[in-house]
Amino acid sequence: MILKKGGIVYMYVVIFVTAGNKKEAQKIAAGLIKQKLAACVNIMDKVDSLFFWEGKIQKAKESLLIVKSKKEKIAKVIKLVKSLHSYKVPEIIVLGLIAGDKPYLRWIDAALR
Repeated sequence: MILKKGGIVYMYVVIFVTAGNKKEAQKIAAGLIKQKLAACVNIMDKVDSLFFWEGKIQKAKESLLIVKSKKEKIAKVIKLVKSLHSYKVPEIIVLGLIAGDKPYLRWIDAALR
C-alpha cells in the first residue's frame, strides 16, 4: 500500500467481472493471464444475478471472474475485457486491497513482471 497526500493509493487490486457463460469467462481469464494483466483469475460459474437493464428487472446465470492484479494494470485490464466481452456494458468493478499476506503480494509482483 502506498500512502499519498489526500488519501491512500492501493498498489494491488481485485477486479470483479461478470460474463455471460463459463466459456466466455475462460476466454477473458486466459487473455488476462497471457498478457500478464492478472496474476490469478478465479471463475465462479452459474452465479445468480438480478439486475435492472433496459427498463426491466432481469435475471441471469452468469460466471463471475475474480481478478488479482495491480493498480497500474487497470486501464489495460478494462480494455482487454471490453474487447473480448459479449455484453454492451460489462461489469468491471475494481476494489483496492487494504492488506494481504506479504509472500502472496510478492508473488503477484513476480507474476506480473
